[in-house]
Amino acid sequence: MINGLFSPGSIAVAGASRDRRAVGRRILDALVEGPFEGPVYAINPAATHVGSVPAHPSLSAIGKPVDLVVVAVPAKLVHEVVAEAADVGAGHVVVVSAGFAESGDEGRAAQDELAALVAERGMRMVGPNCLGVLATDPEVNMNASFAPEMPPVGNFGLASQSGALGIAIIELARRLGLGLSNFVSLGNQADITVSDLIEFWGTDPATGAGLLYLESFTDPARFRQVATETSRQLPLVMVKSGTTSAGSRAASSHTAALAGSDTAVEALLEQSGVIRAASLEHMFGIARILCSQPRPKGRRAAVVTNSGGPGVLCVDALLRANYSVEPLSDEASAELARQLPAAASVCLLYTSPSPRDS
Repeated sequence: MINGLFSPGSIAVAGASRDRRAVGRRILDALVEGPFEGPVYAINPAATHVGSVPAHPSLSAIGKPVDLVVVAVPAKLVHEVVAEAADVGAGHVVVVSAGFAESGDEGRAAQDELAALVAERGMRMVGPNCLGVLATDPEVNMNASFAPEMPPVGNFGLASQSGALGIAIIELARRLGLGLSNFVSLGNQADITVSDLIEFWGTDPATGAGLLYLESFTDPARFRQVATETSRQLPLVMVKSGTTSAGSRAASSHTAALAGSDTAVEALLEQSGVIRAASLEHMFGIARILCSQPRPKGRRAAVVTNSGGPGVLCVDALLRANYSVEPLSDEASAELARQLPAAASVCLLYTSPSPRDS
């Protein structure tokens, strides 16, 4: 499990530059401004301090335990830093650095070596080629990402295969007043995958629903197994891009994984119990409903409306979603007619269950 990723006691940022525009510096500043509820260490062999944080030449020079290491150094130095992170006892690393499988065969070979190192040393890794992680638990308050501000505390977990789009989704959630429990920019998923995150959400009391933006699947079989089990107790909502042939090619080059045909994706999500959203706006619309309404206990529904047209649209939508709208009993119809204005009508609509339910 990856529980420790969201509750580290201490964090080090390898590649924390004194240049405020640099990747490592931006993440260091985000942690300090959070503020993260624990010690934060800057790793920079050419400086005595980065901002207000004392700098150390290496992870081993800290002389204290480090739980999470954020790696923002050139790709050629990543393997060395991750090995040192293992030496100092770090259980998790977040590799922001790019230049791995998404860049070609040489980068893929380097990524495979990195993944093998992480597995051999018993660590877990987010990335490479990602934009970080965050956790809103007030006892942690960790923003180890490019998000300019912490989102409100809430019960939605968020995972995004696109780091930049993930940050934009966080900002959209903030504007809509939707709080998050945690966020992960998945990157190349060389170790921790979306399936690992979904599995964690299923055990996390702070997460009541999972929101996903994916471009591809690294292991569809495991995704189906984990998502099927988790979706029985926790709603999962996904926006899946790369639905056209051109989009699939773009997704593959972006994240170094196969995007797959949209027909296969549709079947996979339906079999896994994952709600597919057509857009980010649609995903948050579904999220709002999940935030304010309990999950239905069955597939029987009633429609209450002050106009016939919307009622027909609702019935059609329910039928497409495998629900049935059954006729009211004579007693219920009579009682409604007695209490409603004379101009109102009680429409007895009936839709048979979908053939897939028979």
